Amino acid sequence: MRATQEDFDKVMQVVRDQITRTLALKPTSLELFKTRVNALNYSEILKLRQTERLHQEETLAVPVLELRERLKPELLELIRQQRLLHLCEGTLFRKISSRRRQDKLWYCRLSPNHKVLHYGDVEEGVESPPIESLTEKIPVADMKMLLVGKECPHTKEKSSGKQNKDVLELAFSIVHDVEEYCLNFVAPTRYEFCLWTDGLNVLLGKEMTSERTQTDLDVLLSMELKLRLLDLENISIPDTPPPIPKPPSNLNFCYDFSHAEQ
Repeated sequence: MRATQEDFDKVMQVVRDQITRTLALKPTSLELFKTRVNALNYSEILKLRQTERLHQEETLAVPVLELRERLKPELLELIRQQRLLHLCEGTLFRKISSRRRQDKLWYCRLSPNHKVLHYGDVEEGVESPPIESLTEKIPVADMKMLLVGKECPHTKEKSSGKQNKDVLELAFSIVHDVEEYCLNFVAPTRYEFCLWTDGLNVLLGKEMTSERTQTDLDVLLSMELKLRLLDLENISIPDTPPPIPKPPSNLNFCYDFSHAEQ
C-alpha cells in the first residue's frame, strides 16, 4: 500500500478486511486462501467499501427510498428538456442507399418552438447548417409513431451480416403524414441514437425508453441524494417518522391578534 508509519491503523483495517472477506468465501486450502487474499488488493477493497456504502445510503433506508421516488419526476423532466435541446442543436446523418452504405450527408434539427423538424442535404464539411438552409419539413403534429431496429423499412434491405447488425442497432424511423411516409435515420453513434429516440418519444408524448435515460437518471439521483443528505452525514436515518406529540391542553400561549387591533 506504500504506507508510512502514520498509516498503520488504515493498513490494519485493510488487512483485517482482506482476511475476513476471504474467509467468508470458505477457501478449501491454504493456497486458495493466499490466492484470494492477494486478489483483494487495496484498490479492490476500496471499491467494495464504496459500493457497500452507496448501497447502504441509497437503498436501505426507507425515507431515502421515498425521497428517490419524489425526486424522479423532476429529474426525468430535466432529462426530457436536455433531449429536446439536443434535437434543436441537430445532428449530421448519412443516407443509406442500396448500392453503398454511406452515400450523401443530411442534417436534421428541431425548431426552437418544438413544432417542426427541419431536414435537408448538406455538403461534406458542413457541421451545423442554419435552420433556414434545411428545405424539408415535418410538423411534429403530423408525426404518428417511432420505429426502431428491425421495424424500420430501411433495415429490411439485404446487406452483409456485420453491416446489417450495425445498421439495426442505430436505425430509427419517423412515420408521418396520411400516407404513412417514413423519414429514415441511421445514427452515427449509439449515444446519438439514444438521445434522438428519447427526444422523438418526448415529442410523441411517450416515455423515454433508451438505456441512456436510466443511466442519466441514476447519476442525477445519486448526485441529488448526496446533496440532500449532506447535512445528515454519520447520522442514522430512522425507518419510521418520529411520533407526533399530543396537542397541548390549551392554546393560551398563542398571541391574540384581536386585542392588538382594538
